[in-house]
Amino acid sequence: MPGADPASDSGAAGGLAPAPSRNLALRVASALVMAPLALAAAWYGGWAFALFWGLAAIAVAWEWIALVSGAGHRLAFSSGASALAITALVGWRGHPAGAVLLVGLGAIAAVIFAPRRRRWWIAGGIVYAGGMLLAPVFLRRDPVYGFGAIVFLFAVVWATDILAYFGGRTFGGPKLLAAISPKKTWSGAVCGTLGAIAFGTAGAAWFGAGDLKAIALVALVLSIASQSGDLFESWIKRHFGAKDASHLIPGHGGVMDRLDGFWAAALVGCLIGLSRGGFDDAARGLLVW
Repeated sequence: MPGADPASDSGAAGGLAPAPSRNLALRVASALVMAPLALAAAWYGGWAFALFWGLAAIAVAWEWIALVSGAGHRLAFSSGASALAITALVGWRGHPAGAVLLVGLGAIAAVIFAPRRRRWWIAGGIVYAGGMLLAPVFLRRDPVYGFGAIVFLFAVVWATDILAYFGGRTFGGPKLLAAISPKKTWSGAVCGTLGAIAFGTAGAAWFGAGDLKAIALVALVLSIASQSGDLFESWIKRHFGAKDASHLIPGHGGVMDRLDGFWAAALVGCLIGLSRGGFDDAARGLLVW
């Protein structure tokens, strides 16, 4: 999945951090597997794309529920996961209103089985996972611009993550938000944003986007959204005393750790596309200005 993010820290088992070079090597190796899979699913589209993001959403729901309420809440997870699986099918079949409704019903179903003190947290997790599922599915439905819109999102998010990491390590300086994510810097954020504008605009131009000045502005907005999503997930983990959402991905942490920025960028990008093109032309609405 689109997780070429070397920017977030990932601890080893037992709370001991691995050597930086070894950890970076693990992240690069994992990214070299996940990124081609994500691109292949985007290129193929259809049921394969819906399945890819449906599985990712279910993994995120599992990590979120385990994070906020601990292990043992199988009924809350299974009810929400079942709704997400059906949501992927309904979204792929071209029924956007029904897909959105199913996410809401899944959140309600999960709440019924959730512990009282964690009900709203768990409902929020199903909505979070549902938004991450539906945003790329809605964009990819466009047969002309769908693949280009997904590649544009990948370019923005990956450039933001990678250049923020190396920019922060190179230039250092004041922390971006030390109380939430102590290693992120303003220099990294600026480098990531500039990289996102450059690579996102180039990617969009390759797929025949219109006004490149407008596309550059969209890339700027999506890069800020991506970094905000990263910070939001860091706040969630810090709130519940966790370093990673899980340890499913070697060197990266969990699926949720890898998709935090993409979740936010895809959601904002989808909303922009929907506001300009509706459900049938959301990708065109995002790329053609």
